[in-house]
Amino acid sequence: MLAAIFVGLVAAEHLYILALEMFLWTKPRTRKTFNTTPEFAEQTKSLAANQGLYNGFLAAGLIWGLVHPNADFGYQIQLFFLICVLVAALYGGLTTKRSILVMQGLPALITLLLVLFT
Repeated sequence: MLAAIFVGLVAAEHLYILALEMFLWTKPRTRKTFNTTPEFAEQTKSLAANQGLYNGFLAAGLIWGLVHPNADFGYQIQLFFLICVLVAALYGGLTTKRSILVMQGLPALITLLLVLFT
């Protein structure tokens, strides 16, 4: 049960990122979060929306794993998408902003360990 709660939290985090990147990218609060200027946010709006869509796919996969009627297959789906989140967090943390390792990578790692060992 604890693992499922954490999977849900990681999915919720990625739905939040989807909203920021797809719909709120040019808003002051989002620009502050991502440390962007109004001009940069406007110029990169479509790129951010594309990133947001991918975050939505990660969330959808995690939710799919939670609700799949075959628990064994749902477990495998969860593992796959948690590993995808970890890979994305590693890449983002190493190439864009180190805090991604903590903000996205650490919750995914903790959740992966819970799914594997509980």
